[in-house]
Amino acid sequence: MKLAFIIDPIHNLDPCHDTSVAMMEAACILGHEVWITQAWELSVLGSSAWAHLQQVDIIPVELTDMGYKAANPWYKLIGEQTIINLERMDAVFMRTDPPVNDVYLYATYILDYIDQSKTLVVNSPKGIRSANEKMYALQFTEAIPETIVSADKHLIRQFVDDKGAAVLKPLGNKAGEGILFLQPGDRNFNSIVELSTLRGKVPVMLQTFLPEAKQGDKRIILVDSEPVGALNRLSAPGEFRNNMAAGGTVAKTEITSREREICTQLAATLQKDGLIFVGIDVIGGYLTEVNVTSPTGIREIDRFSNTNLGNKFIQWVEQAVKNLM
Repeated sequence: MKLAFIIDPIHNLDPCHDTSVAMMEAACILGHEVWITQAWELSVLGSSAWAHLQQVDIIPVELTDMGYKAANPWYKLIGEQTIINLERMDAVFMRTDPPVNDVYLYATYILDYIDQSKTLVVNSPKGIRSANEKMYALQFTEAIPETIVSADKHLIRQFVDDKGAAVLKPLGNKAGEGILFLQPGDRNFNSIVELSTLRGKVPVMLQTFLPEAKQGDKRIILVDSEPVGALNRLSAPGEFRNNMAAGGTVAKTEITSREREICTQLAATLQKDGLIFVGIDVIGGYLTEVNVTSPTGIREIDRFSNTNLGNKFIQWVEQAVKNLM
């Protein structure tokens, strides 16, 4: 197969952590061609999506007692960059990190011009646009904690007063950026809300604080709506956020029956929206986020569980591409 990955600059990726690298590595090992590009290198020509692509070979990481070890360099660019019609690829993967800004959105509009009866696109560009990673969870009312979305300071204060404590989340950030802990009586309350909402112009999400967060924030990876692995993320000392990017550590975990029930609740909607590779976050048996842009975690899951989720995912892609033929 020929596989195109739309990623951030490859030299900025961490081969020992980044899920996109794990996917590309698995594809190379399985004998497929891997091509890379970036969101701003896409075009529409003759009503088809094109991209400036360059082939790459990924040198596999090595798992040691100390964790993953990568070669230096860990990738090799092959040939020159060339512009190619994306329908010549068997599959295209949108793996650019948020924020979902104009560049990101315009890239998804361009990807709409791929004939998906010929080329698999993961995740669906329309699905990504419809699935804000904070807001998307709100439709699964039986799975989420008490939540509001608002830019209104008075509504936000009332929610915090009623719940005793809450977590404020900007709607467009990633990796825990801008997430704040709010409680009644905080003398900085007004300033926090004004800064987060740009003085009442941009809505934010408020979720009731879940004390179970001290026991971790579980990331569960789903492929075609089926849970395939999970890891637990624990906050660093002095930090309430469990995100790995915020200094959190990771630990081995299992998927509970309640968490499988949540996955079942999501399944039909994820399939309808073309969201194939998804990472959901669960705290204390409650769904808090549905990550669809560039969910990560499979390196850590593989390390703890002796799995190879990159390989498993690419094998799923192989079968999906066969089904298109």
